[in-house]
Amino acid sequence: MDLSPILELLPESRLAALFGLLVGAVFGLSAERSAFCLRAATVELARGQLGGRLAVWLLTFSTAVVWVQGAQMLGLFRAEDARIMAVPGSWSGAILGGLMFGAGMVLARGCSGRLLVLAATGNLRSVVAGLIFAVVAQMALGGWLAPMRQWLAGLWTTPGGRNLDLLVALGLPPGAGLAAGLGLAAVALGLAVRNAIGWRVLVFGSGVGFAVALGWVLTWSLAQQAFEPVSVTSATFSGPSANTLMFFLSADPVLDFDIGLVPGVALGALVSAGFGGRLRFQGFDGESQMRRSMTGAALMGFGAMLAGGCAIGAGVTGGSVFAATAWLALACMWIGAMLTDLLVDQAGARVVA
Repeated sequence: MDLSPILELLPESRLAALFGLLVGAVFGLSAERSAFCLRAATVELARGQLGGRLAVWLLTFSTAVVWVQGAQMLGLFRAEDARIMAVPGSWSGAILGGLMFGAGMVLARGCSGRLLVLAATGNLRSVVAGLIFAVVAQMALGGWLAPMRQWLAGLWTTPGGRNLDLLVALGLPPGAGLAAGLGLAAVALGLAVRNAIGWRVLVFGSGVGFAVALGWVLTWSLAQQAFEPVSVTSATFSGPSANTLMFFLSADPVLDFDIGLVPGVALGALVSAGFGGRLRFQGFDGESQMRRSMTGAALMGFGAMLAGGCAIGAGVTGGSVFAATAWLALACMWIGAMLTDLLVDQAGARVVA
């Protein structure tokens, strides 16, 4: 993709931010219309259901894998250049952070990406939880919680100063990633048919996965042509949430892809909900719900920074390039979420009954 005509008109940092805005808008609109949510999918599975939320999540994940692996085969992107692959991965961080994040998203009733989408539609619970998530993530990135995060992440890391490519580690041939994505997509479509999910939901669910691939391709293309170093990245909400918070608090803000991403998601979700008549203010139902949501948001903030990404950043974006620690973090998010639903929500429902 030749970006030279655009780079003659716009500084690289501004173009990166515009790319983030575009990717975020596609993500936000698609996620709002499809009700994409990892928390909802894990709760369904924890309760023995193979329902519509699981089908939408699996379709999104598989679509991201298909688009990203296809882009690699066409020469539009190289996974080895991705930021998540260029740094050491943390096995211990993926396990501990993934479990924390999974538990947190059940308590907060949504992962960080879902909270951002809901906040844009007028959900004040998500606004509060999202702010707490961003503050704790920033504390874990470079504040008081950073030493603890670094210690935990350093307990067990990948060798060689880089993350591990799962496909290479397993000795799989070229095209195996694309084949895996197509196989998962077939399973997702089977579940969608079983649950009578409409084609619009499927299209927008796929759109979330497409947004992930779009981010990879755009930032990689910019990195190949920019004079200054550009991070090759895509949709994620742990680092960008913290960076966006500091952008508005800093006296010398710097534009990049992350700074455009979060406002883009909010804008896309706002437009989608507005046209669909789904804009409405919602608050906390009581003190206990507020405590639960705030606790969950704090767990997600620290857990995401420890795991190397949130349910989107590690779970879908990192998974689409087969970063080994991202797949481990995703598995631990599922485990943490399902255990929390079992021990907190299901157990509480039995006590009430």
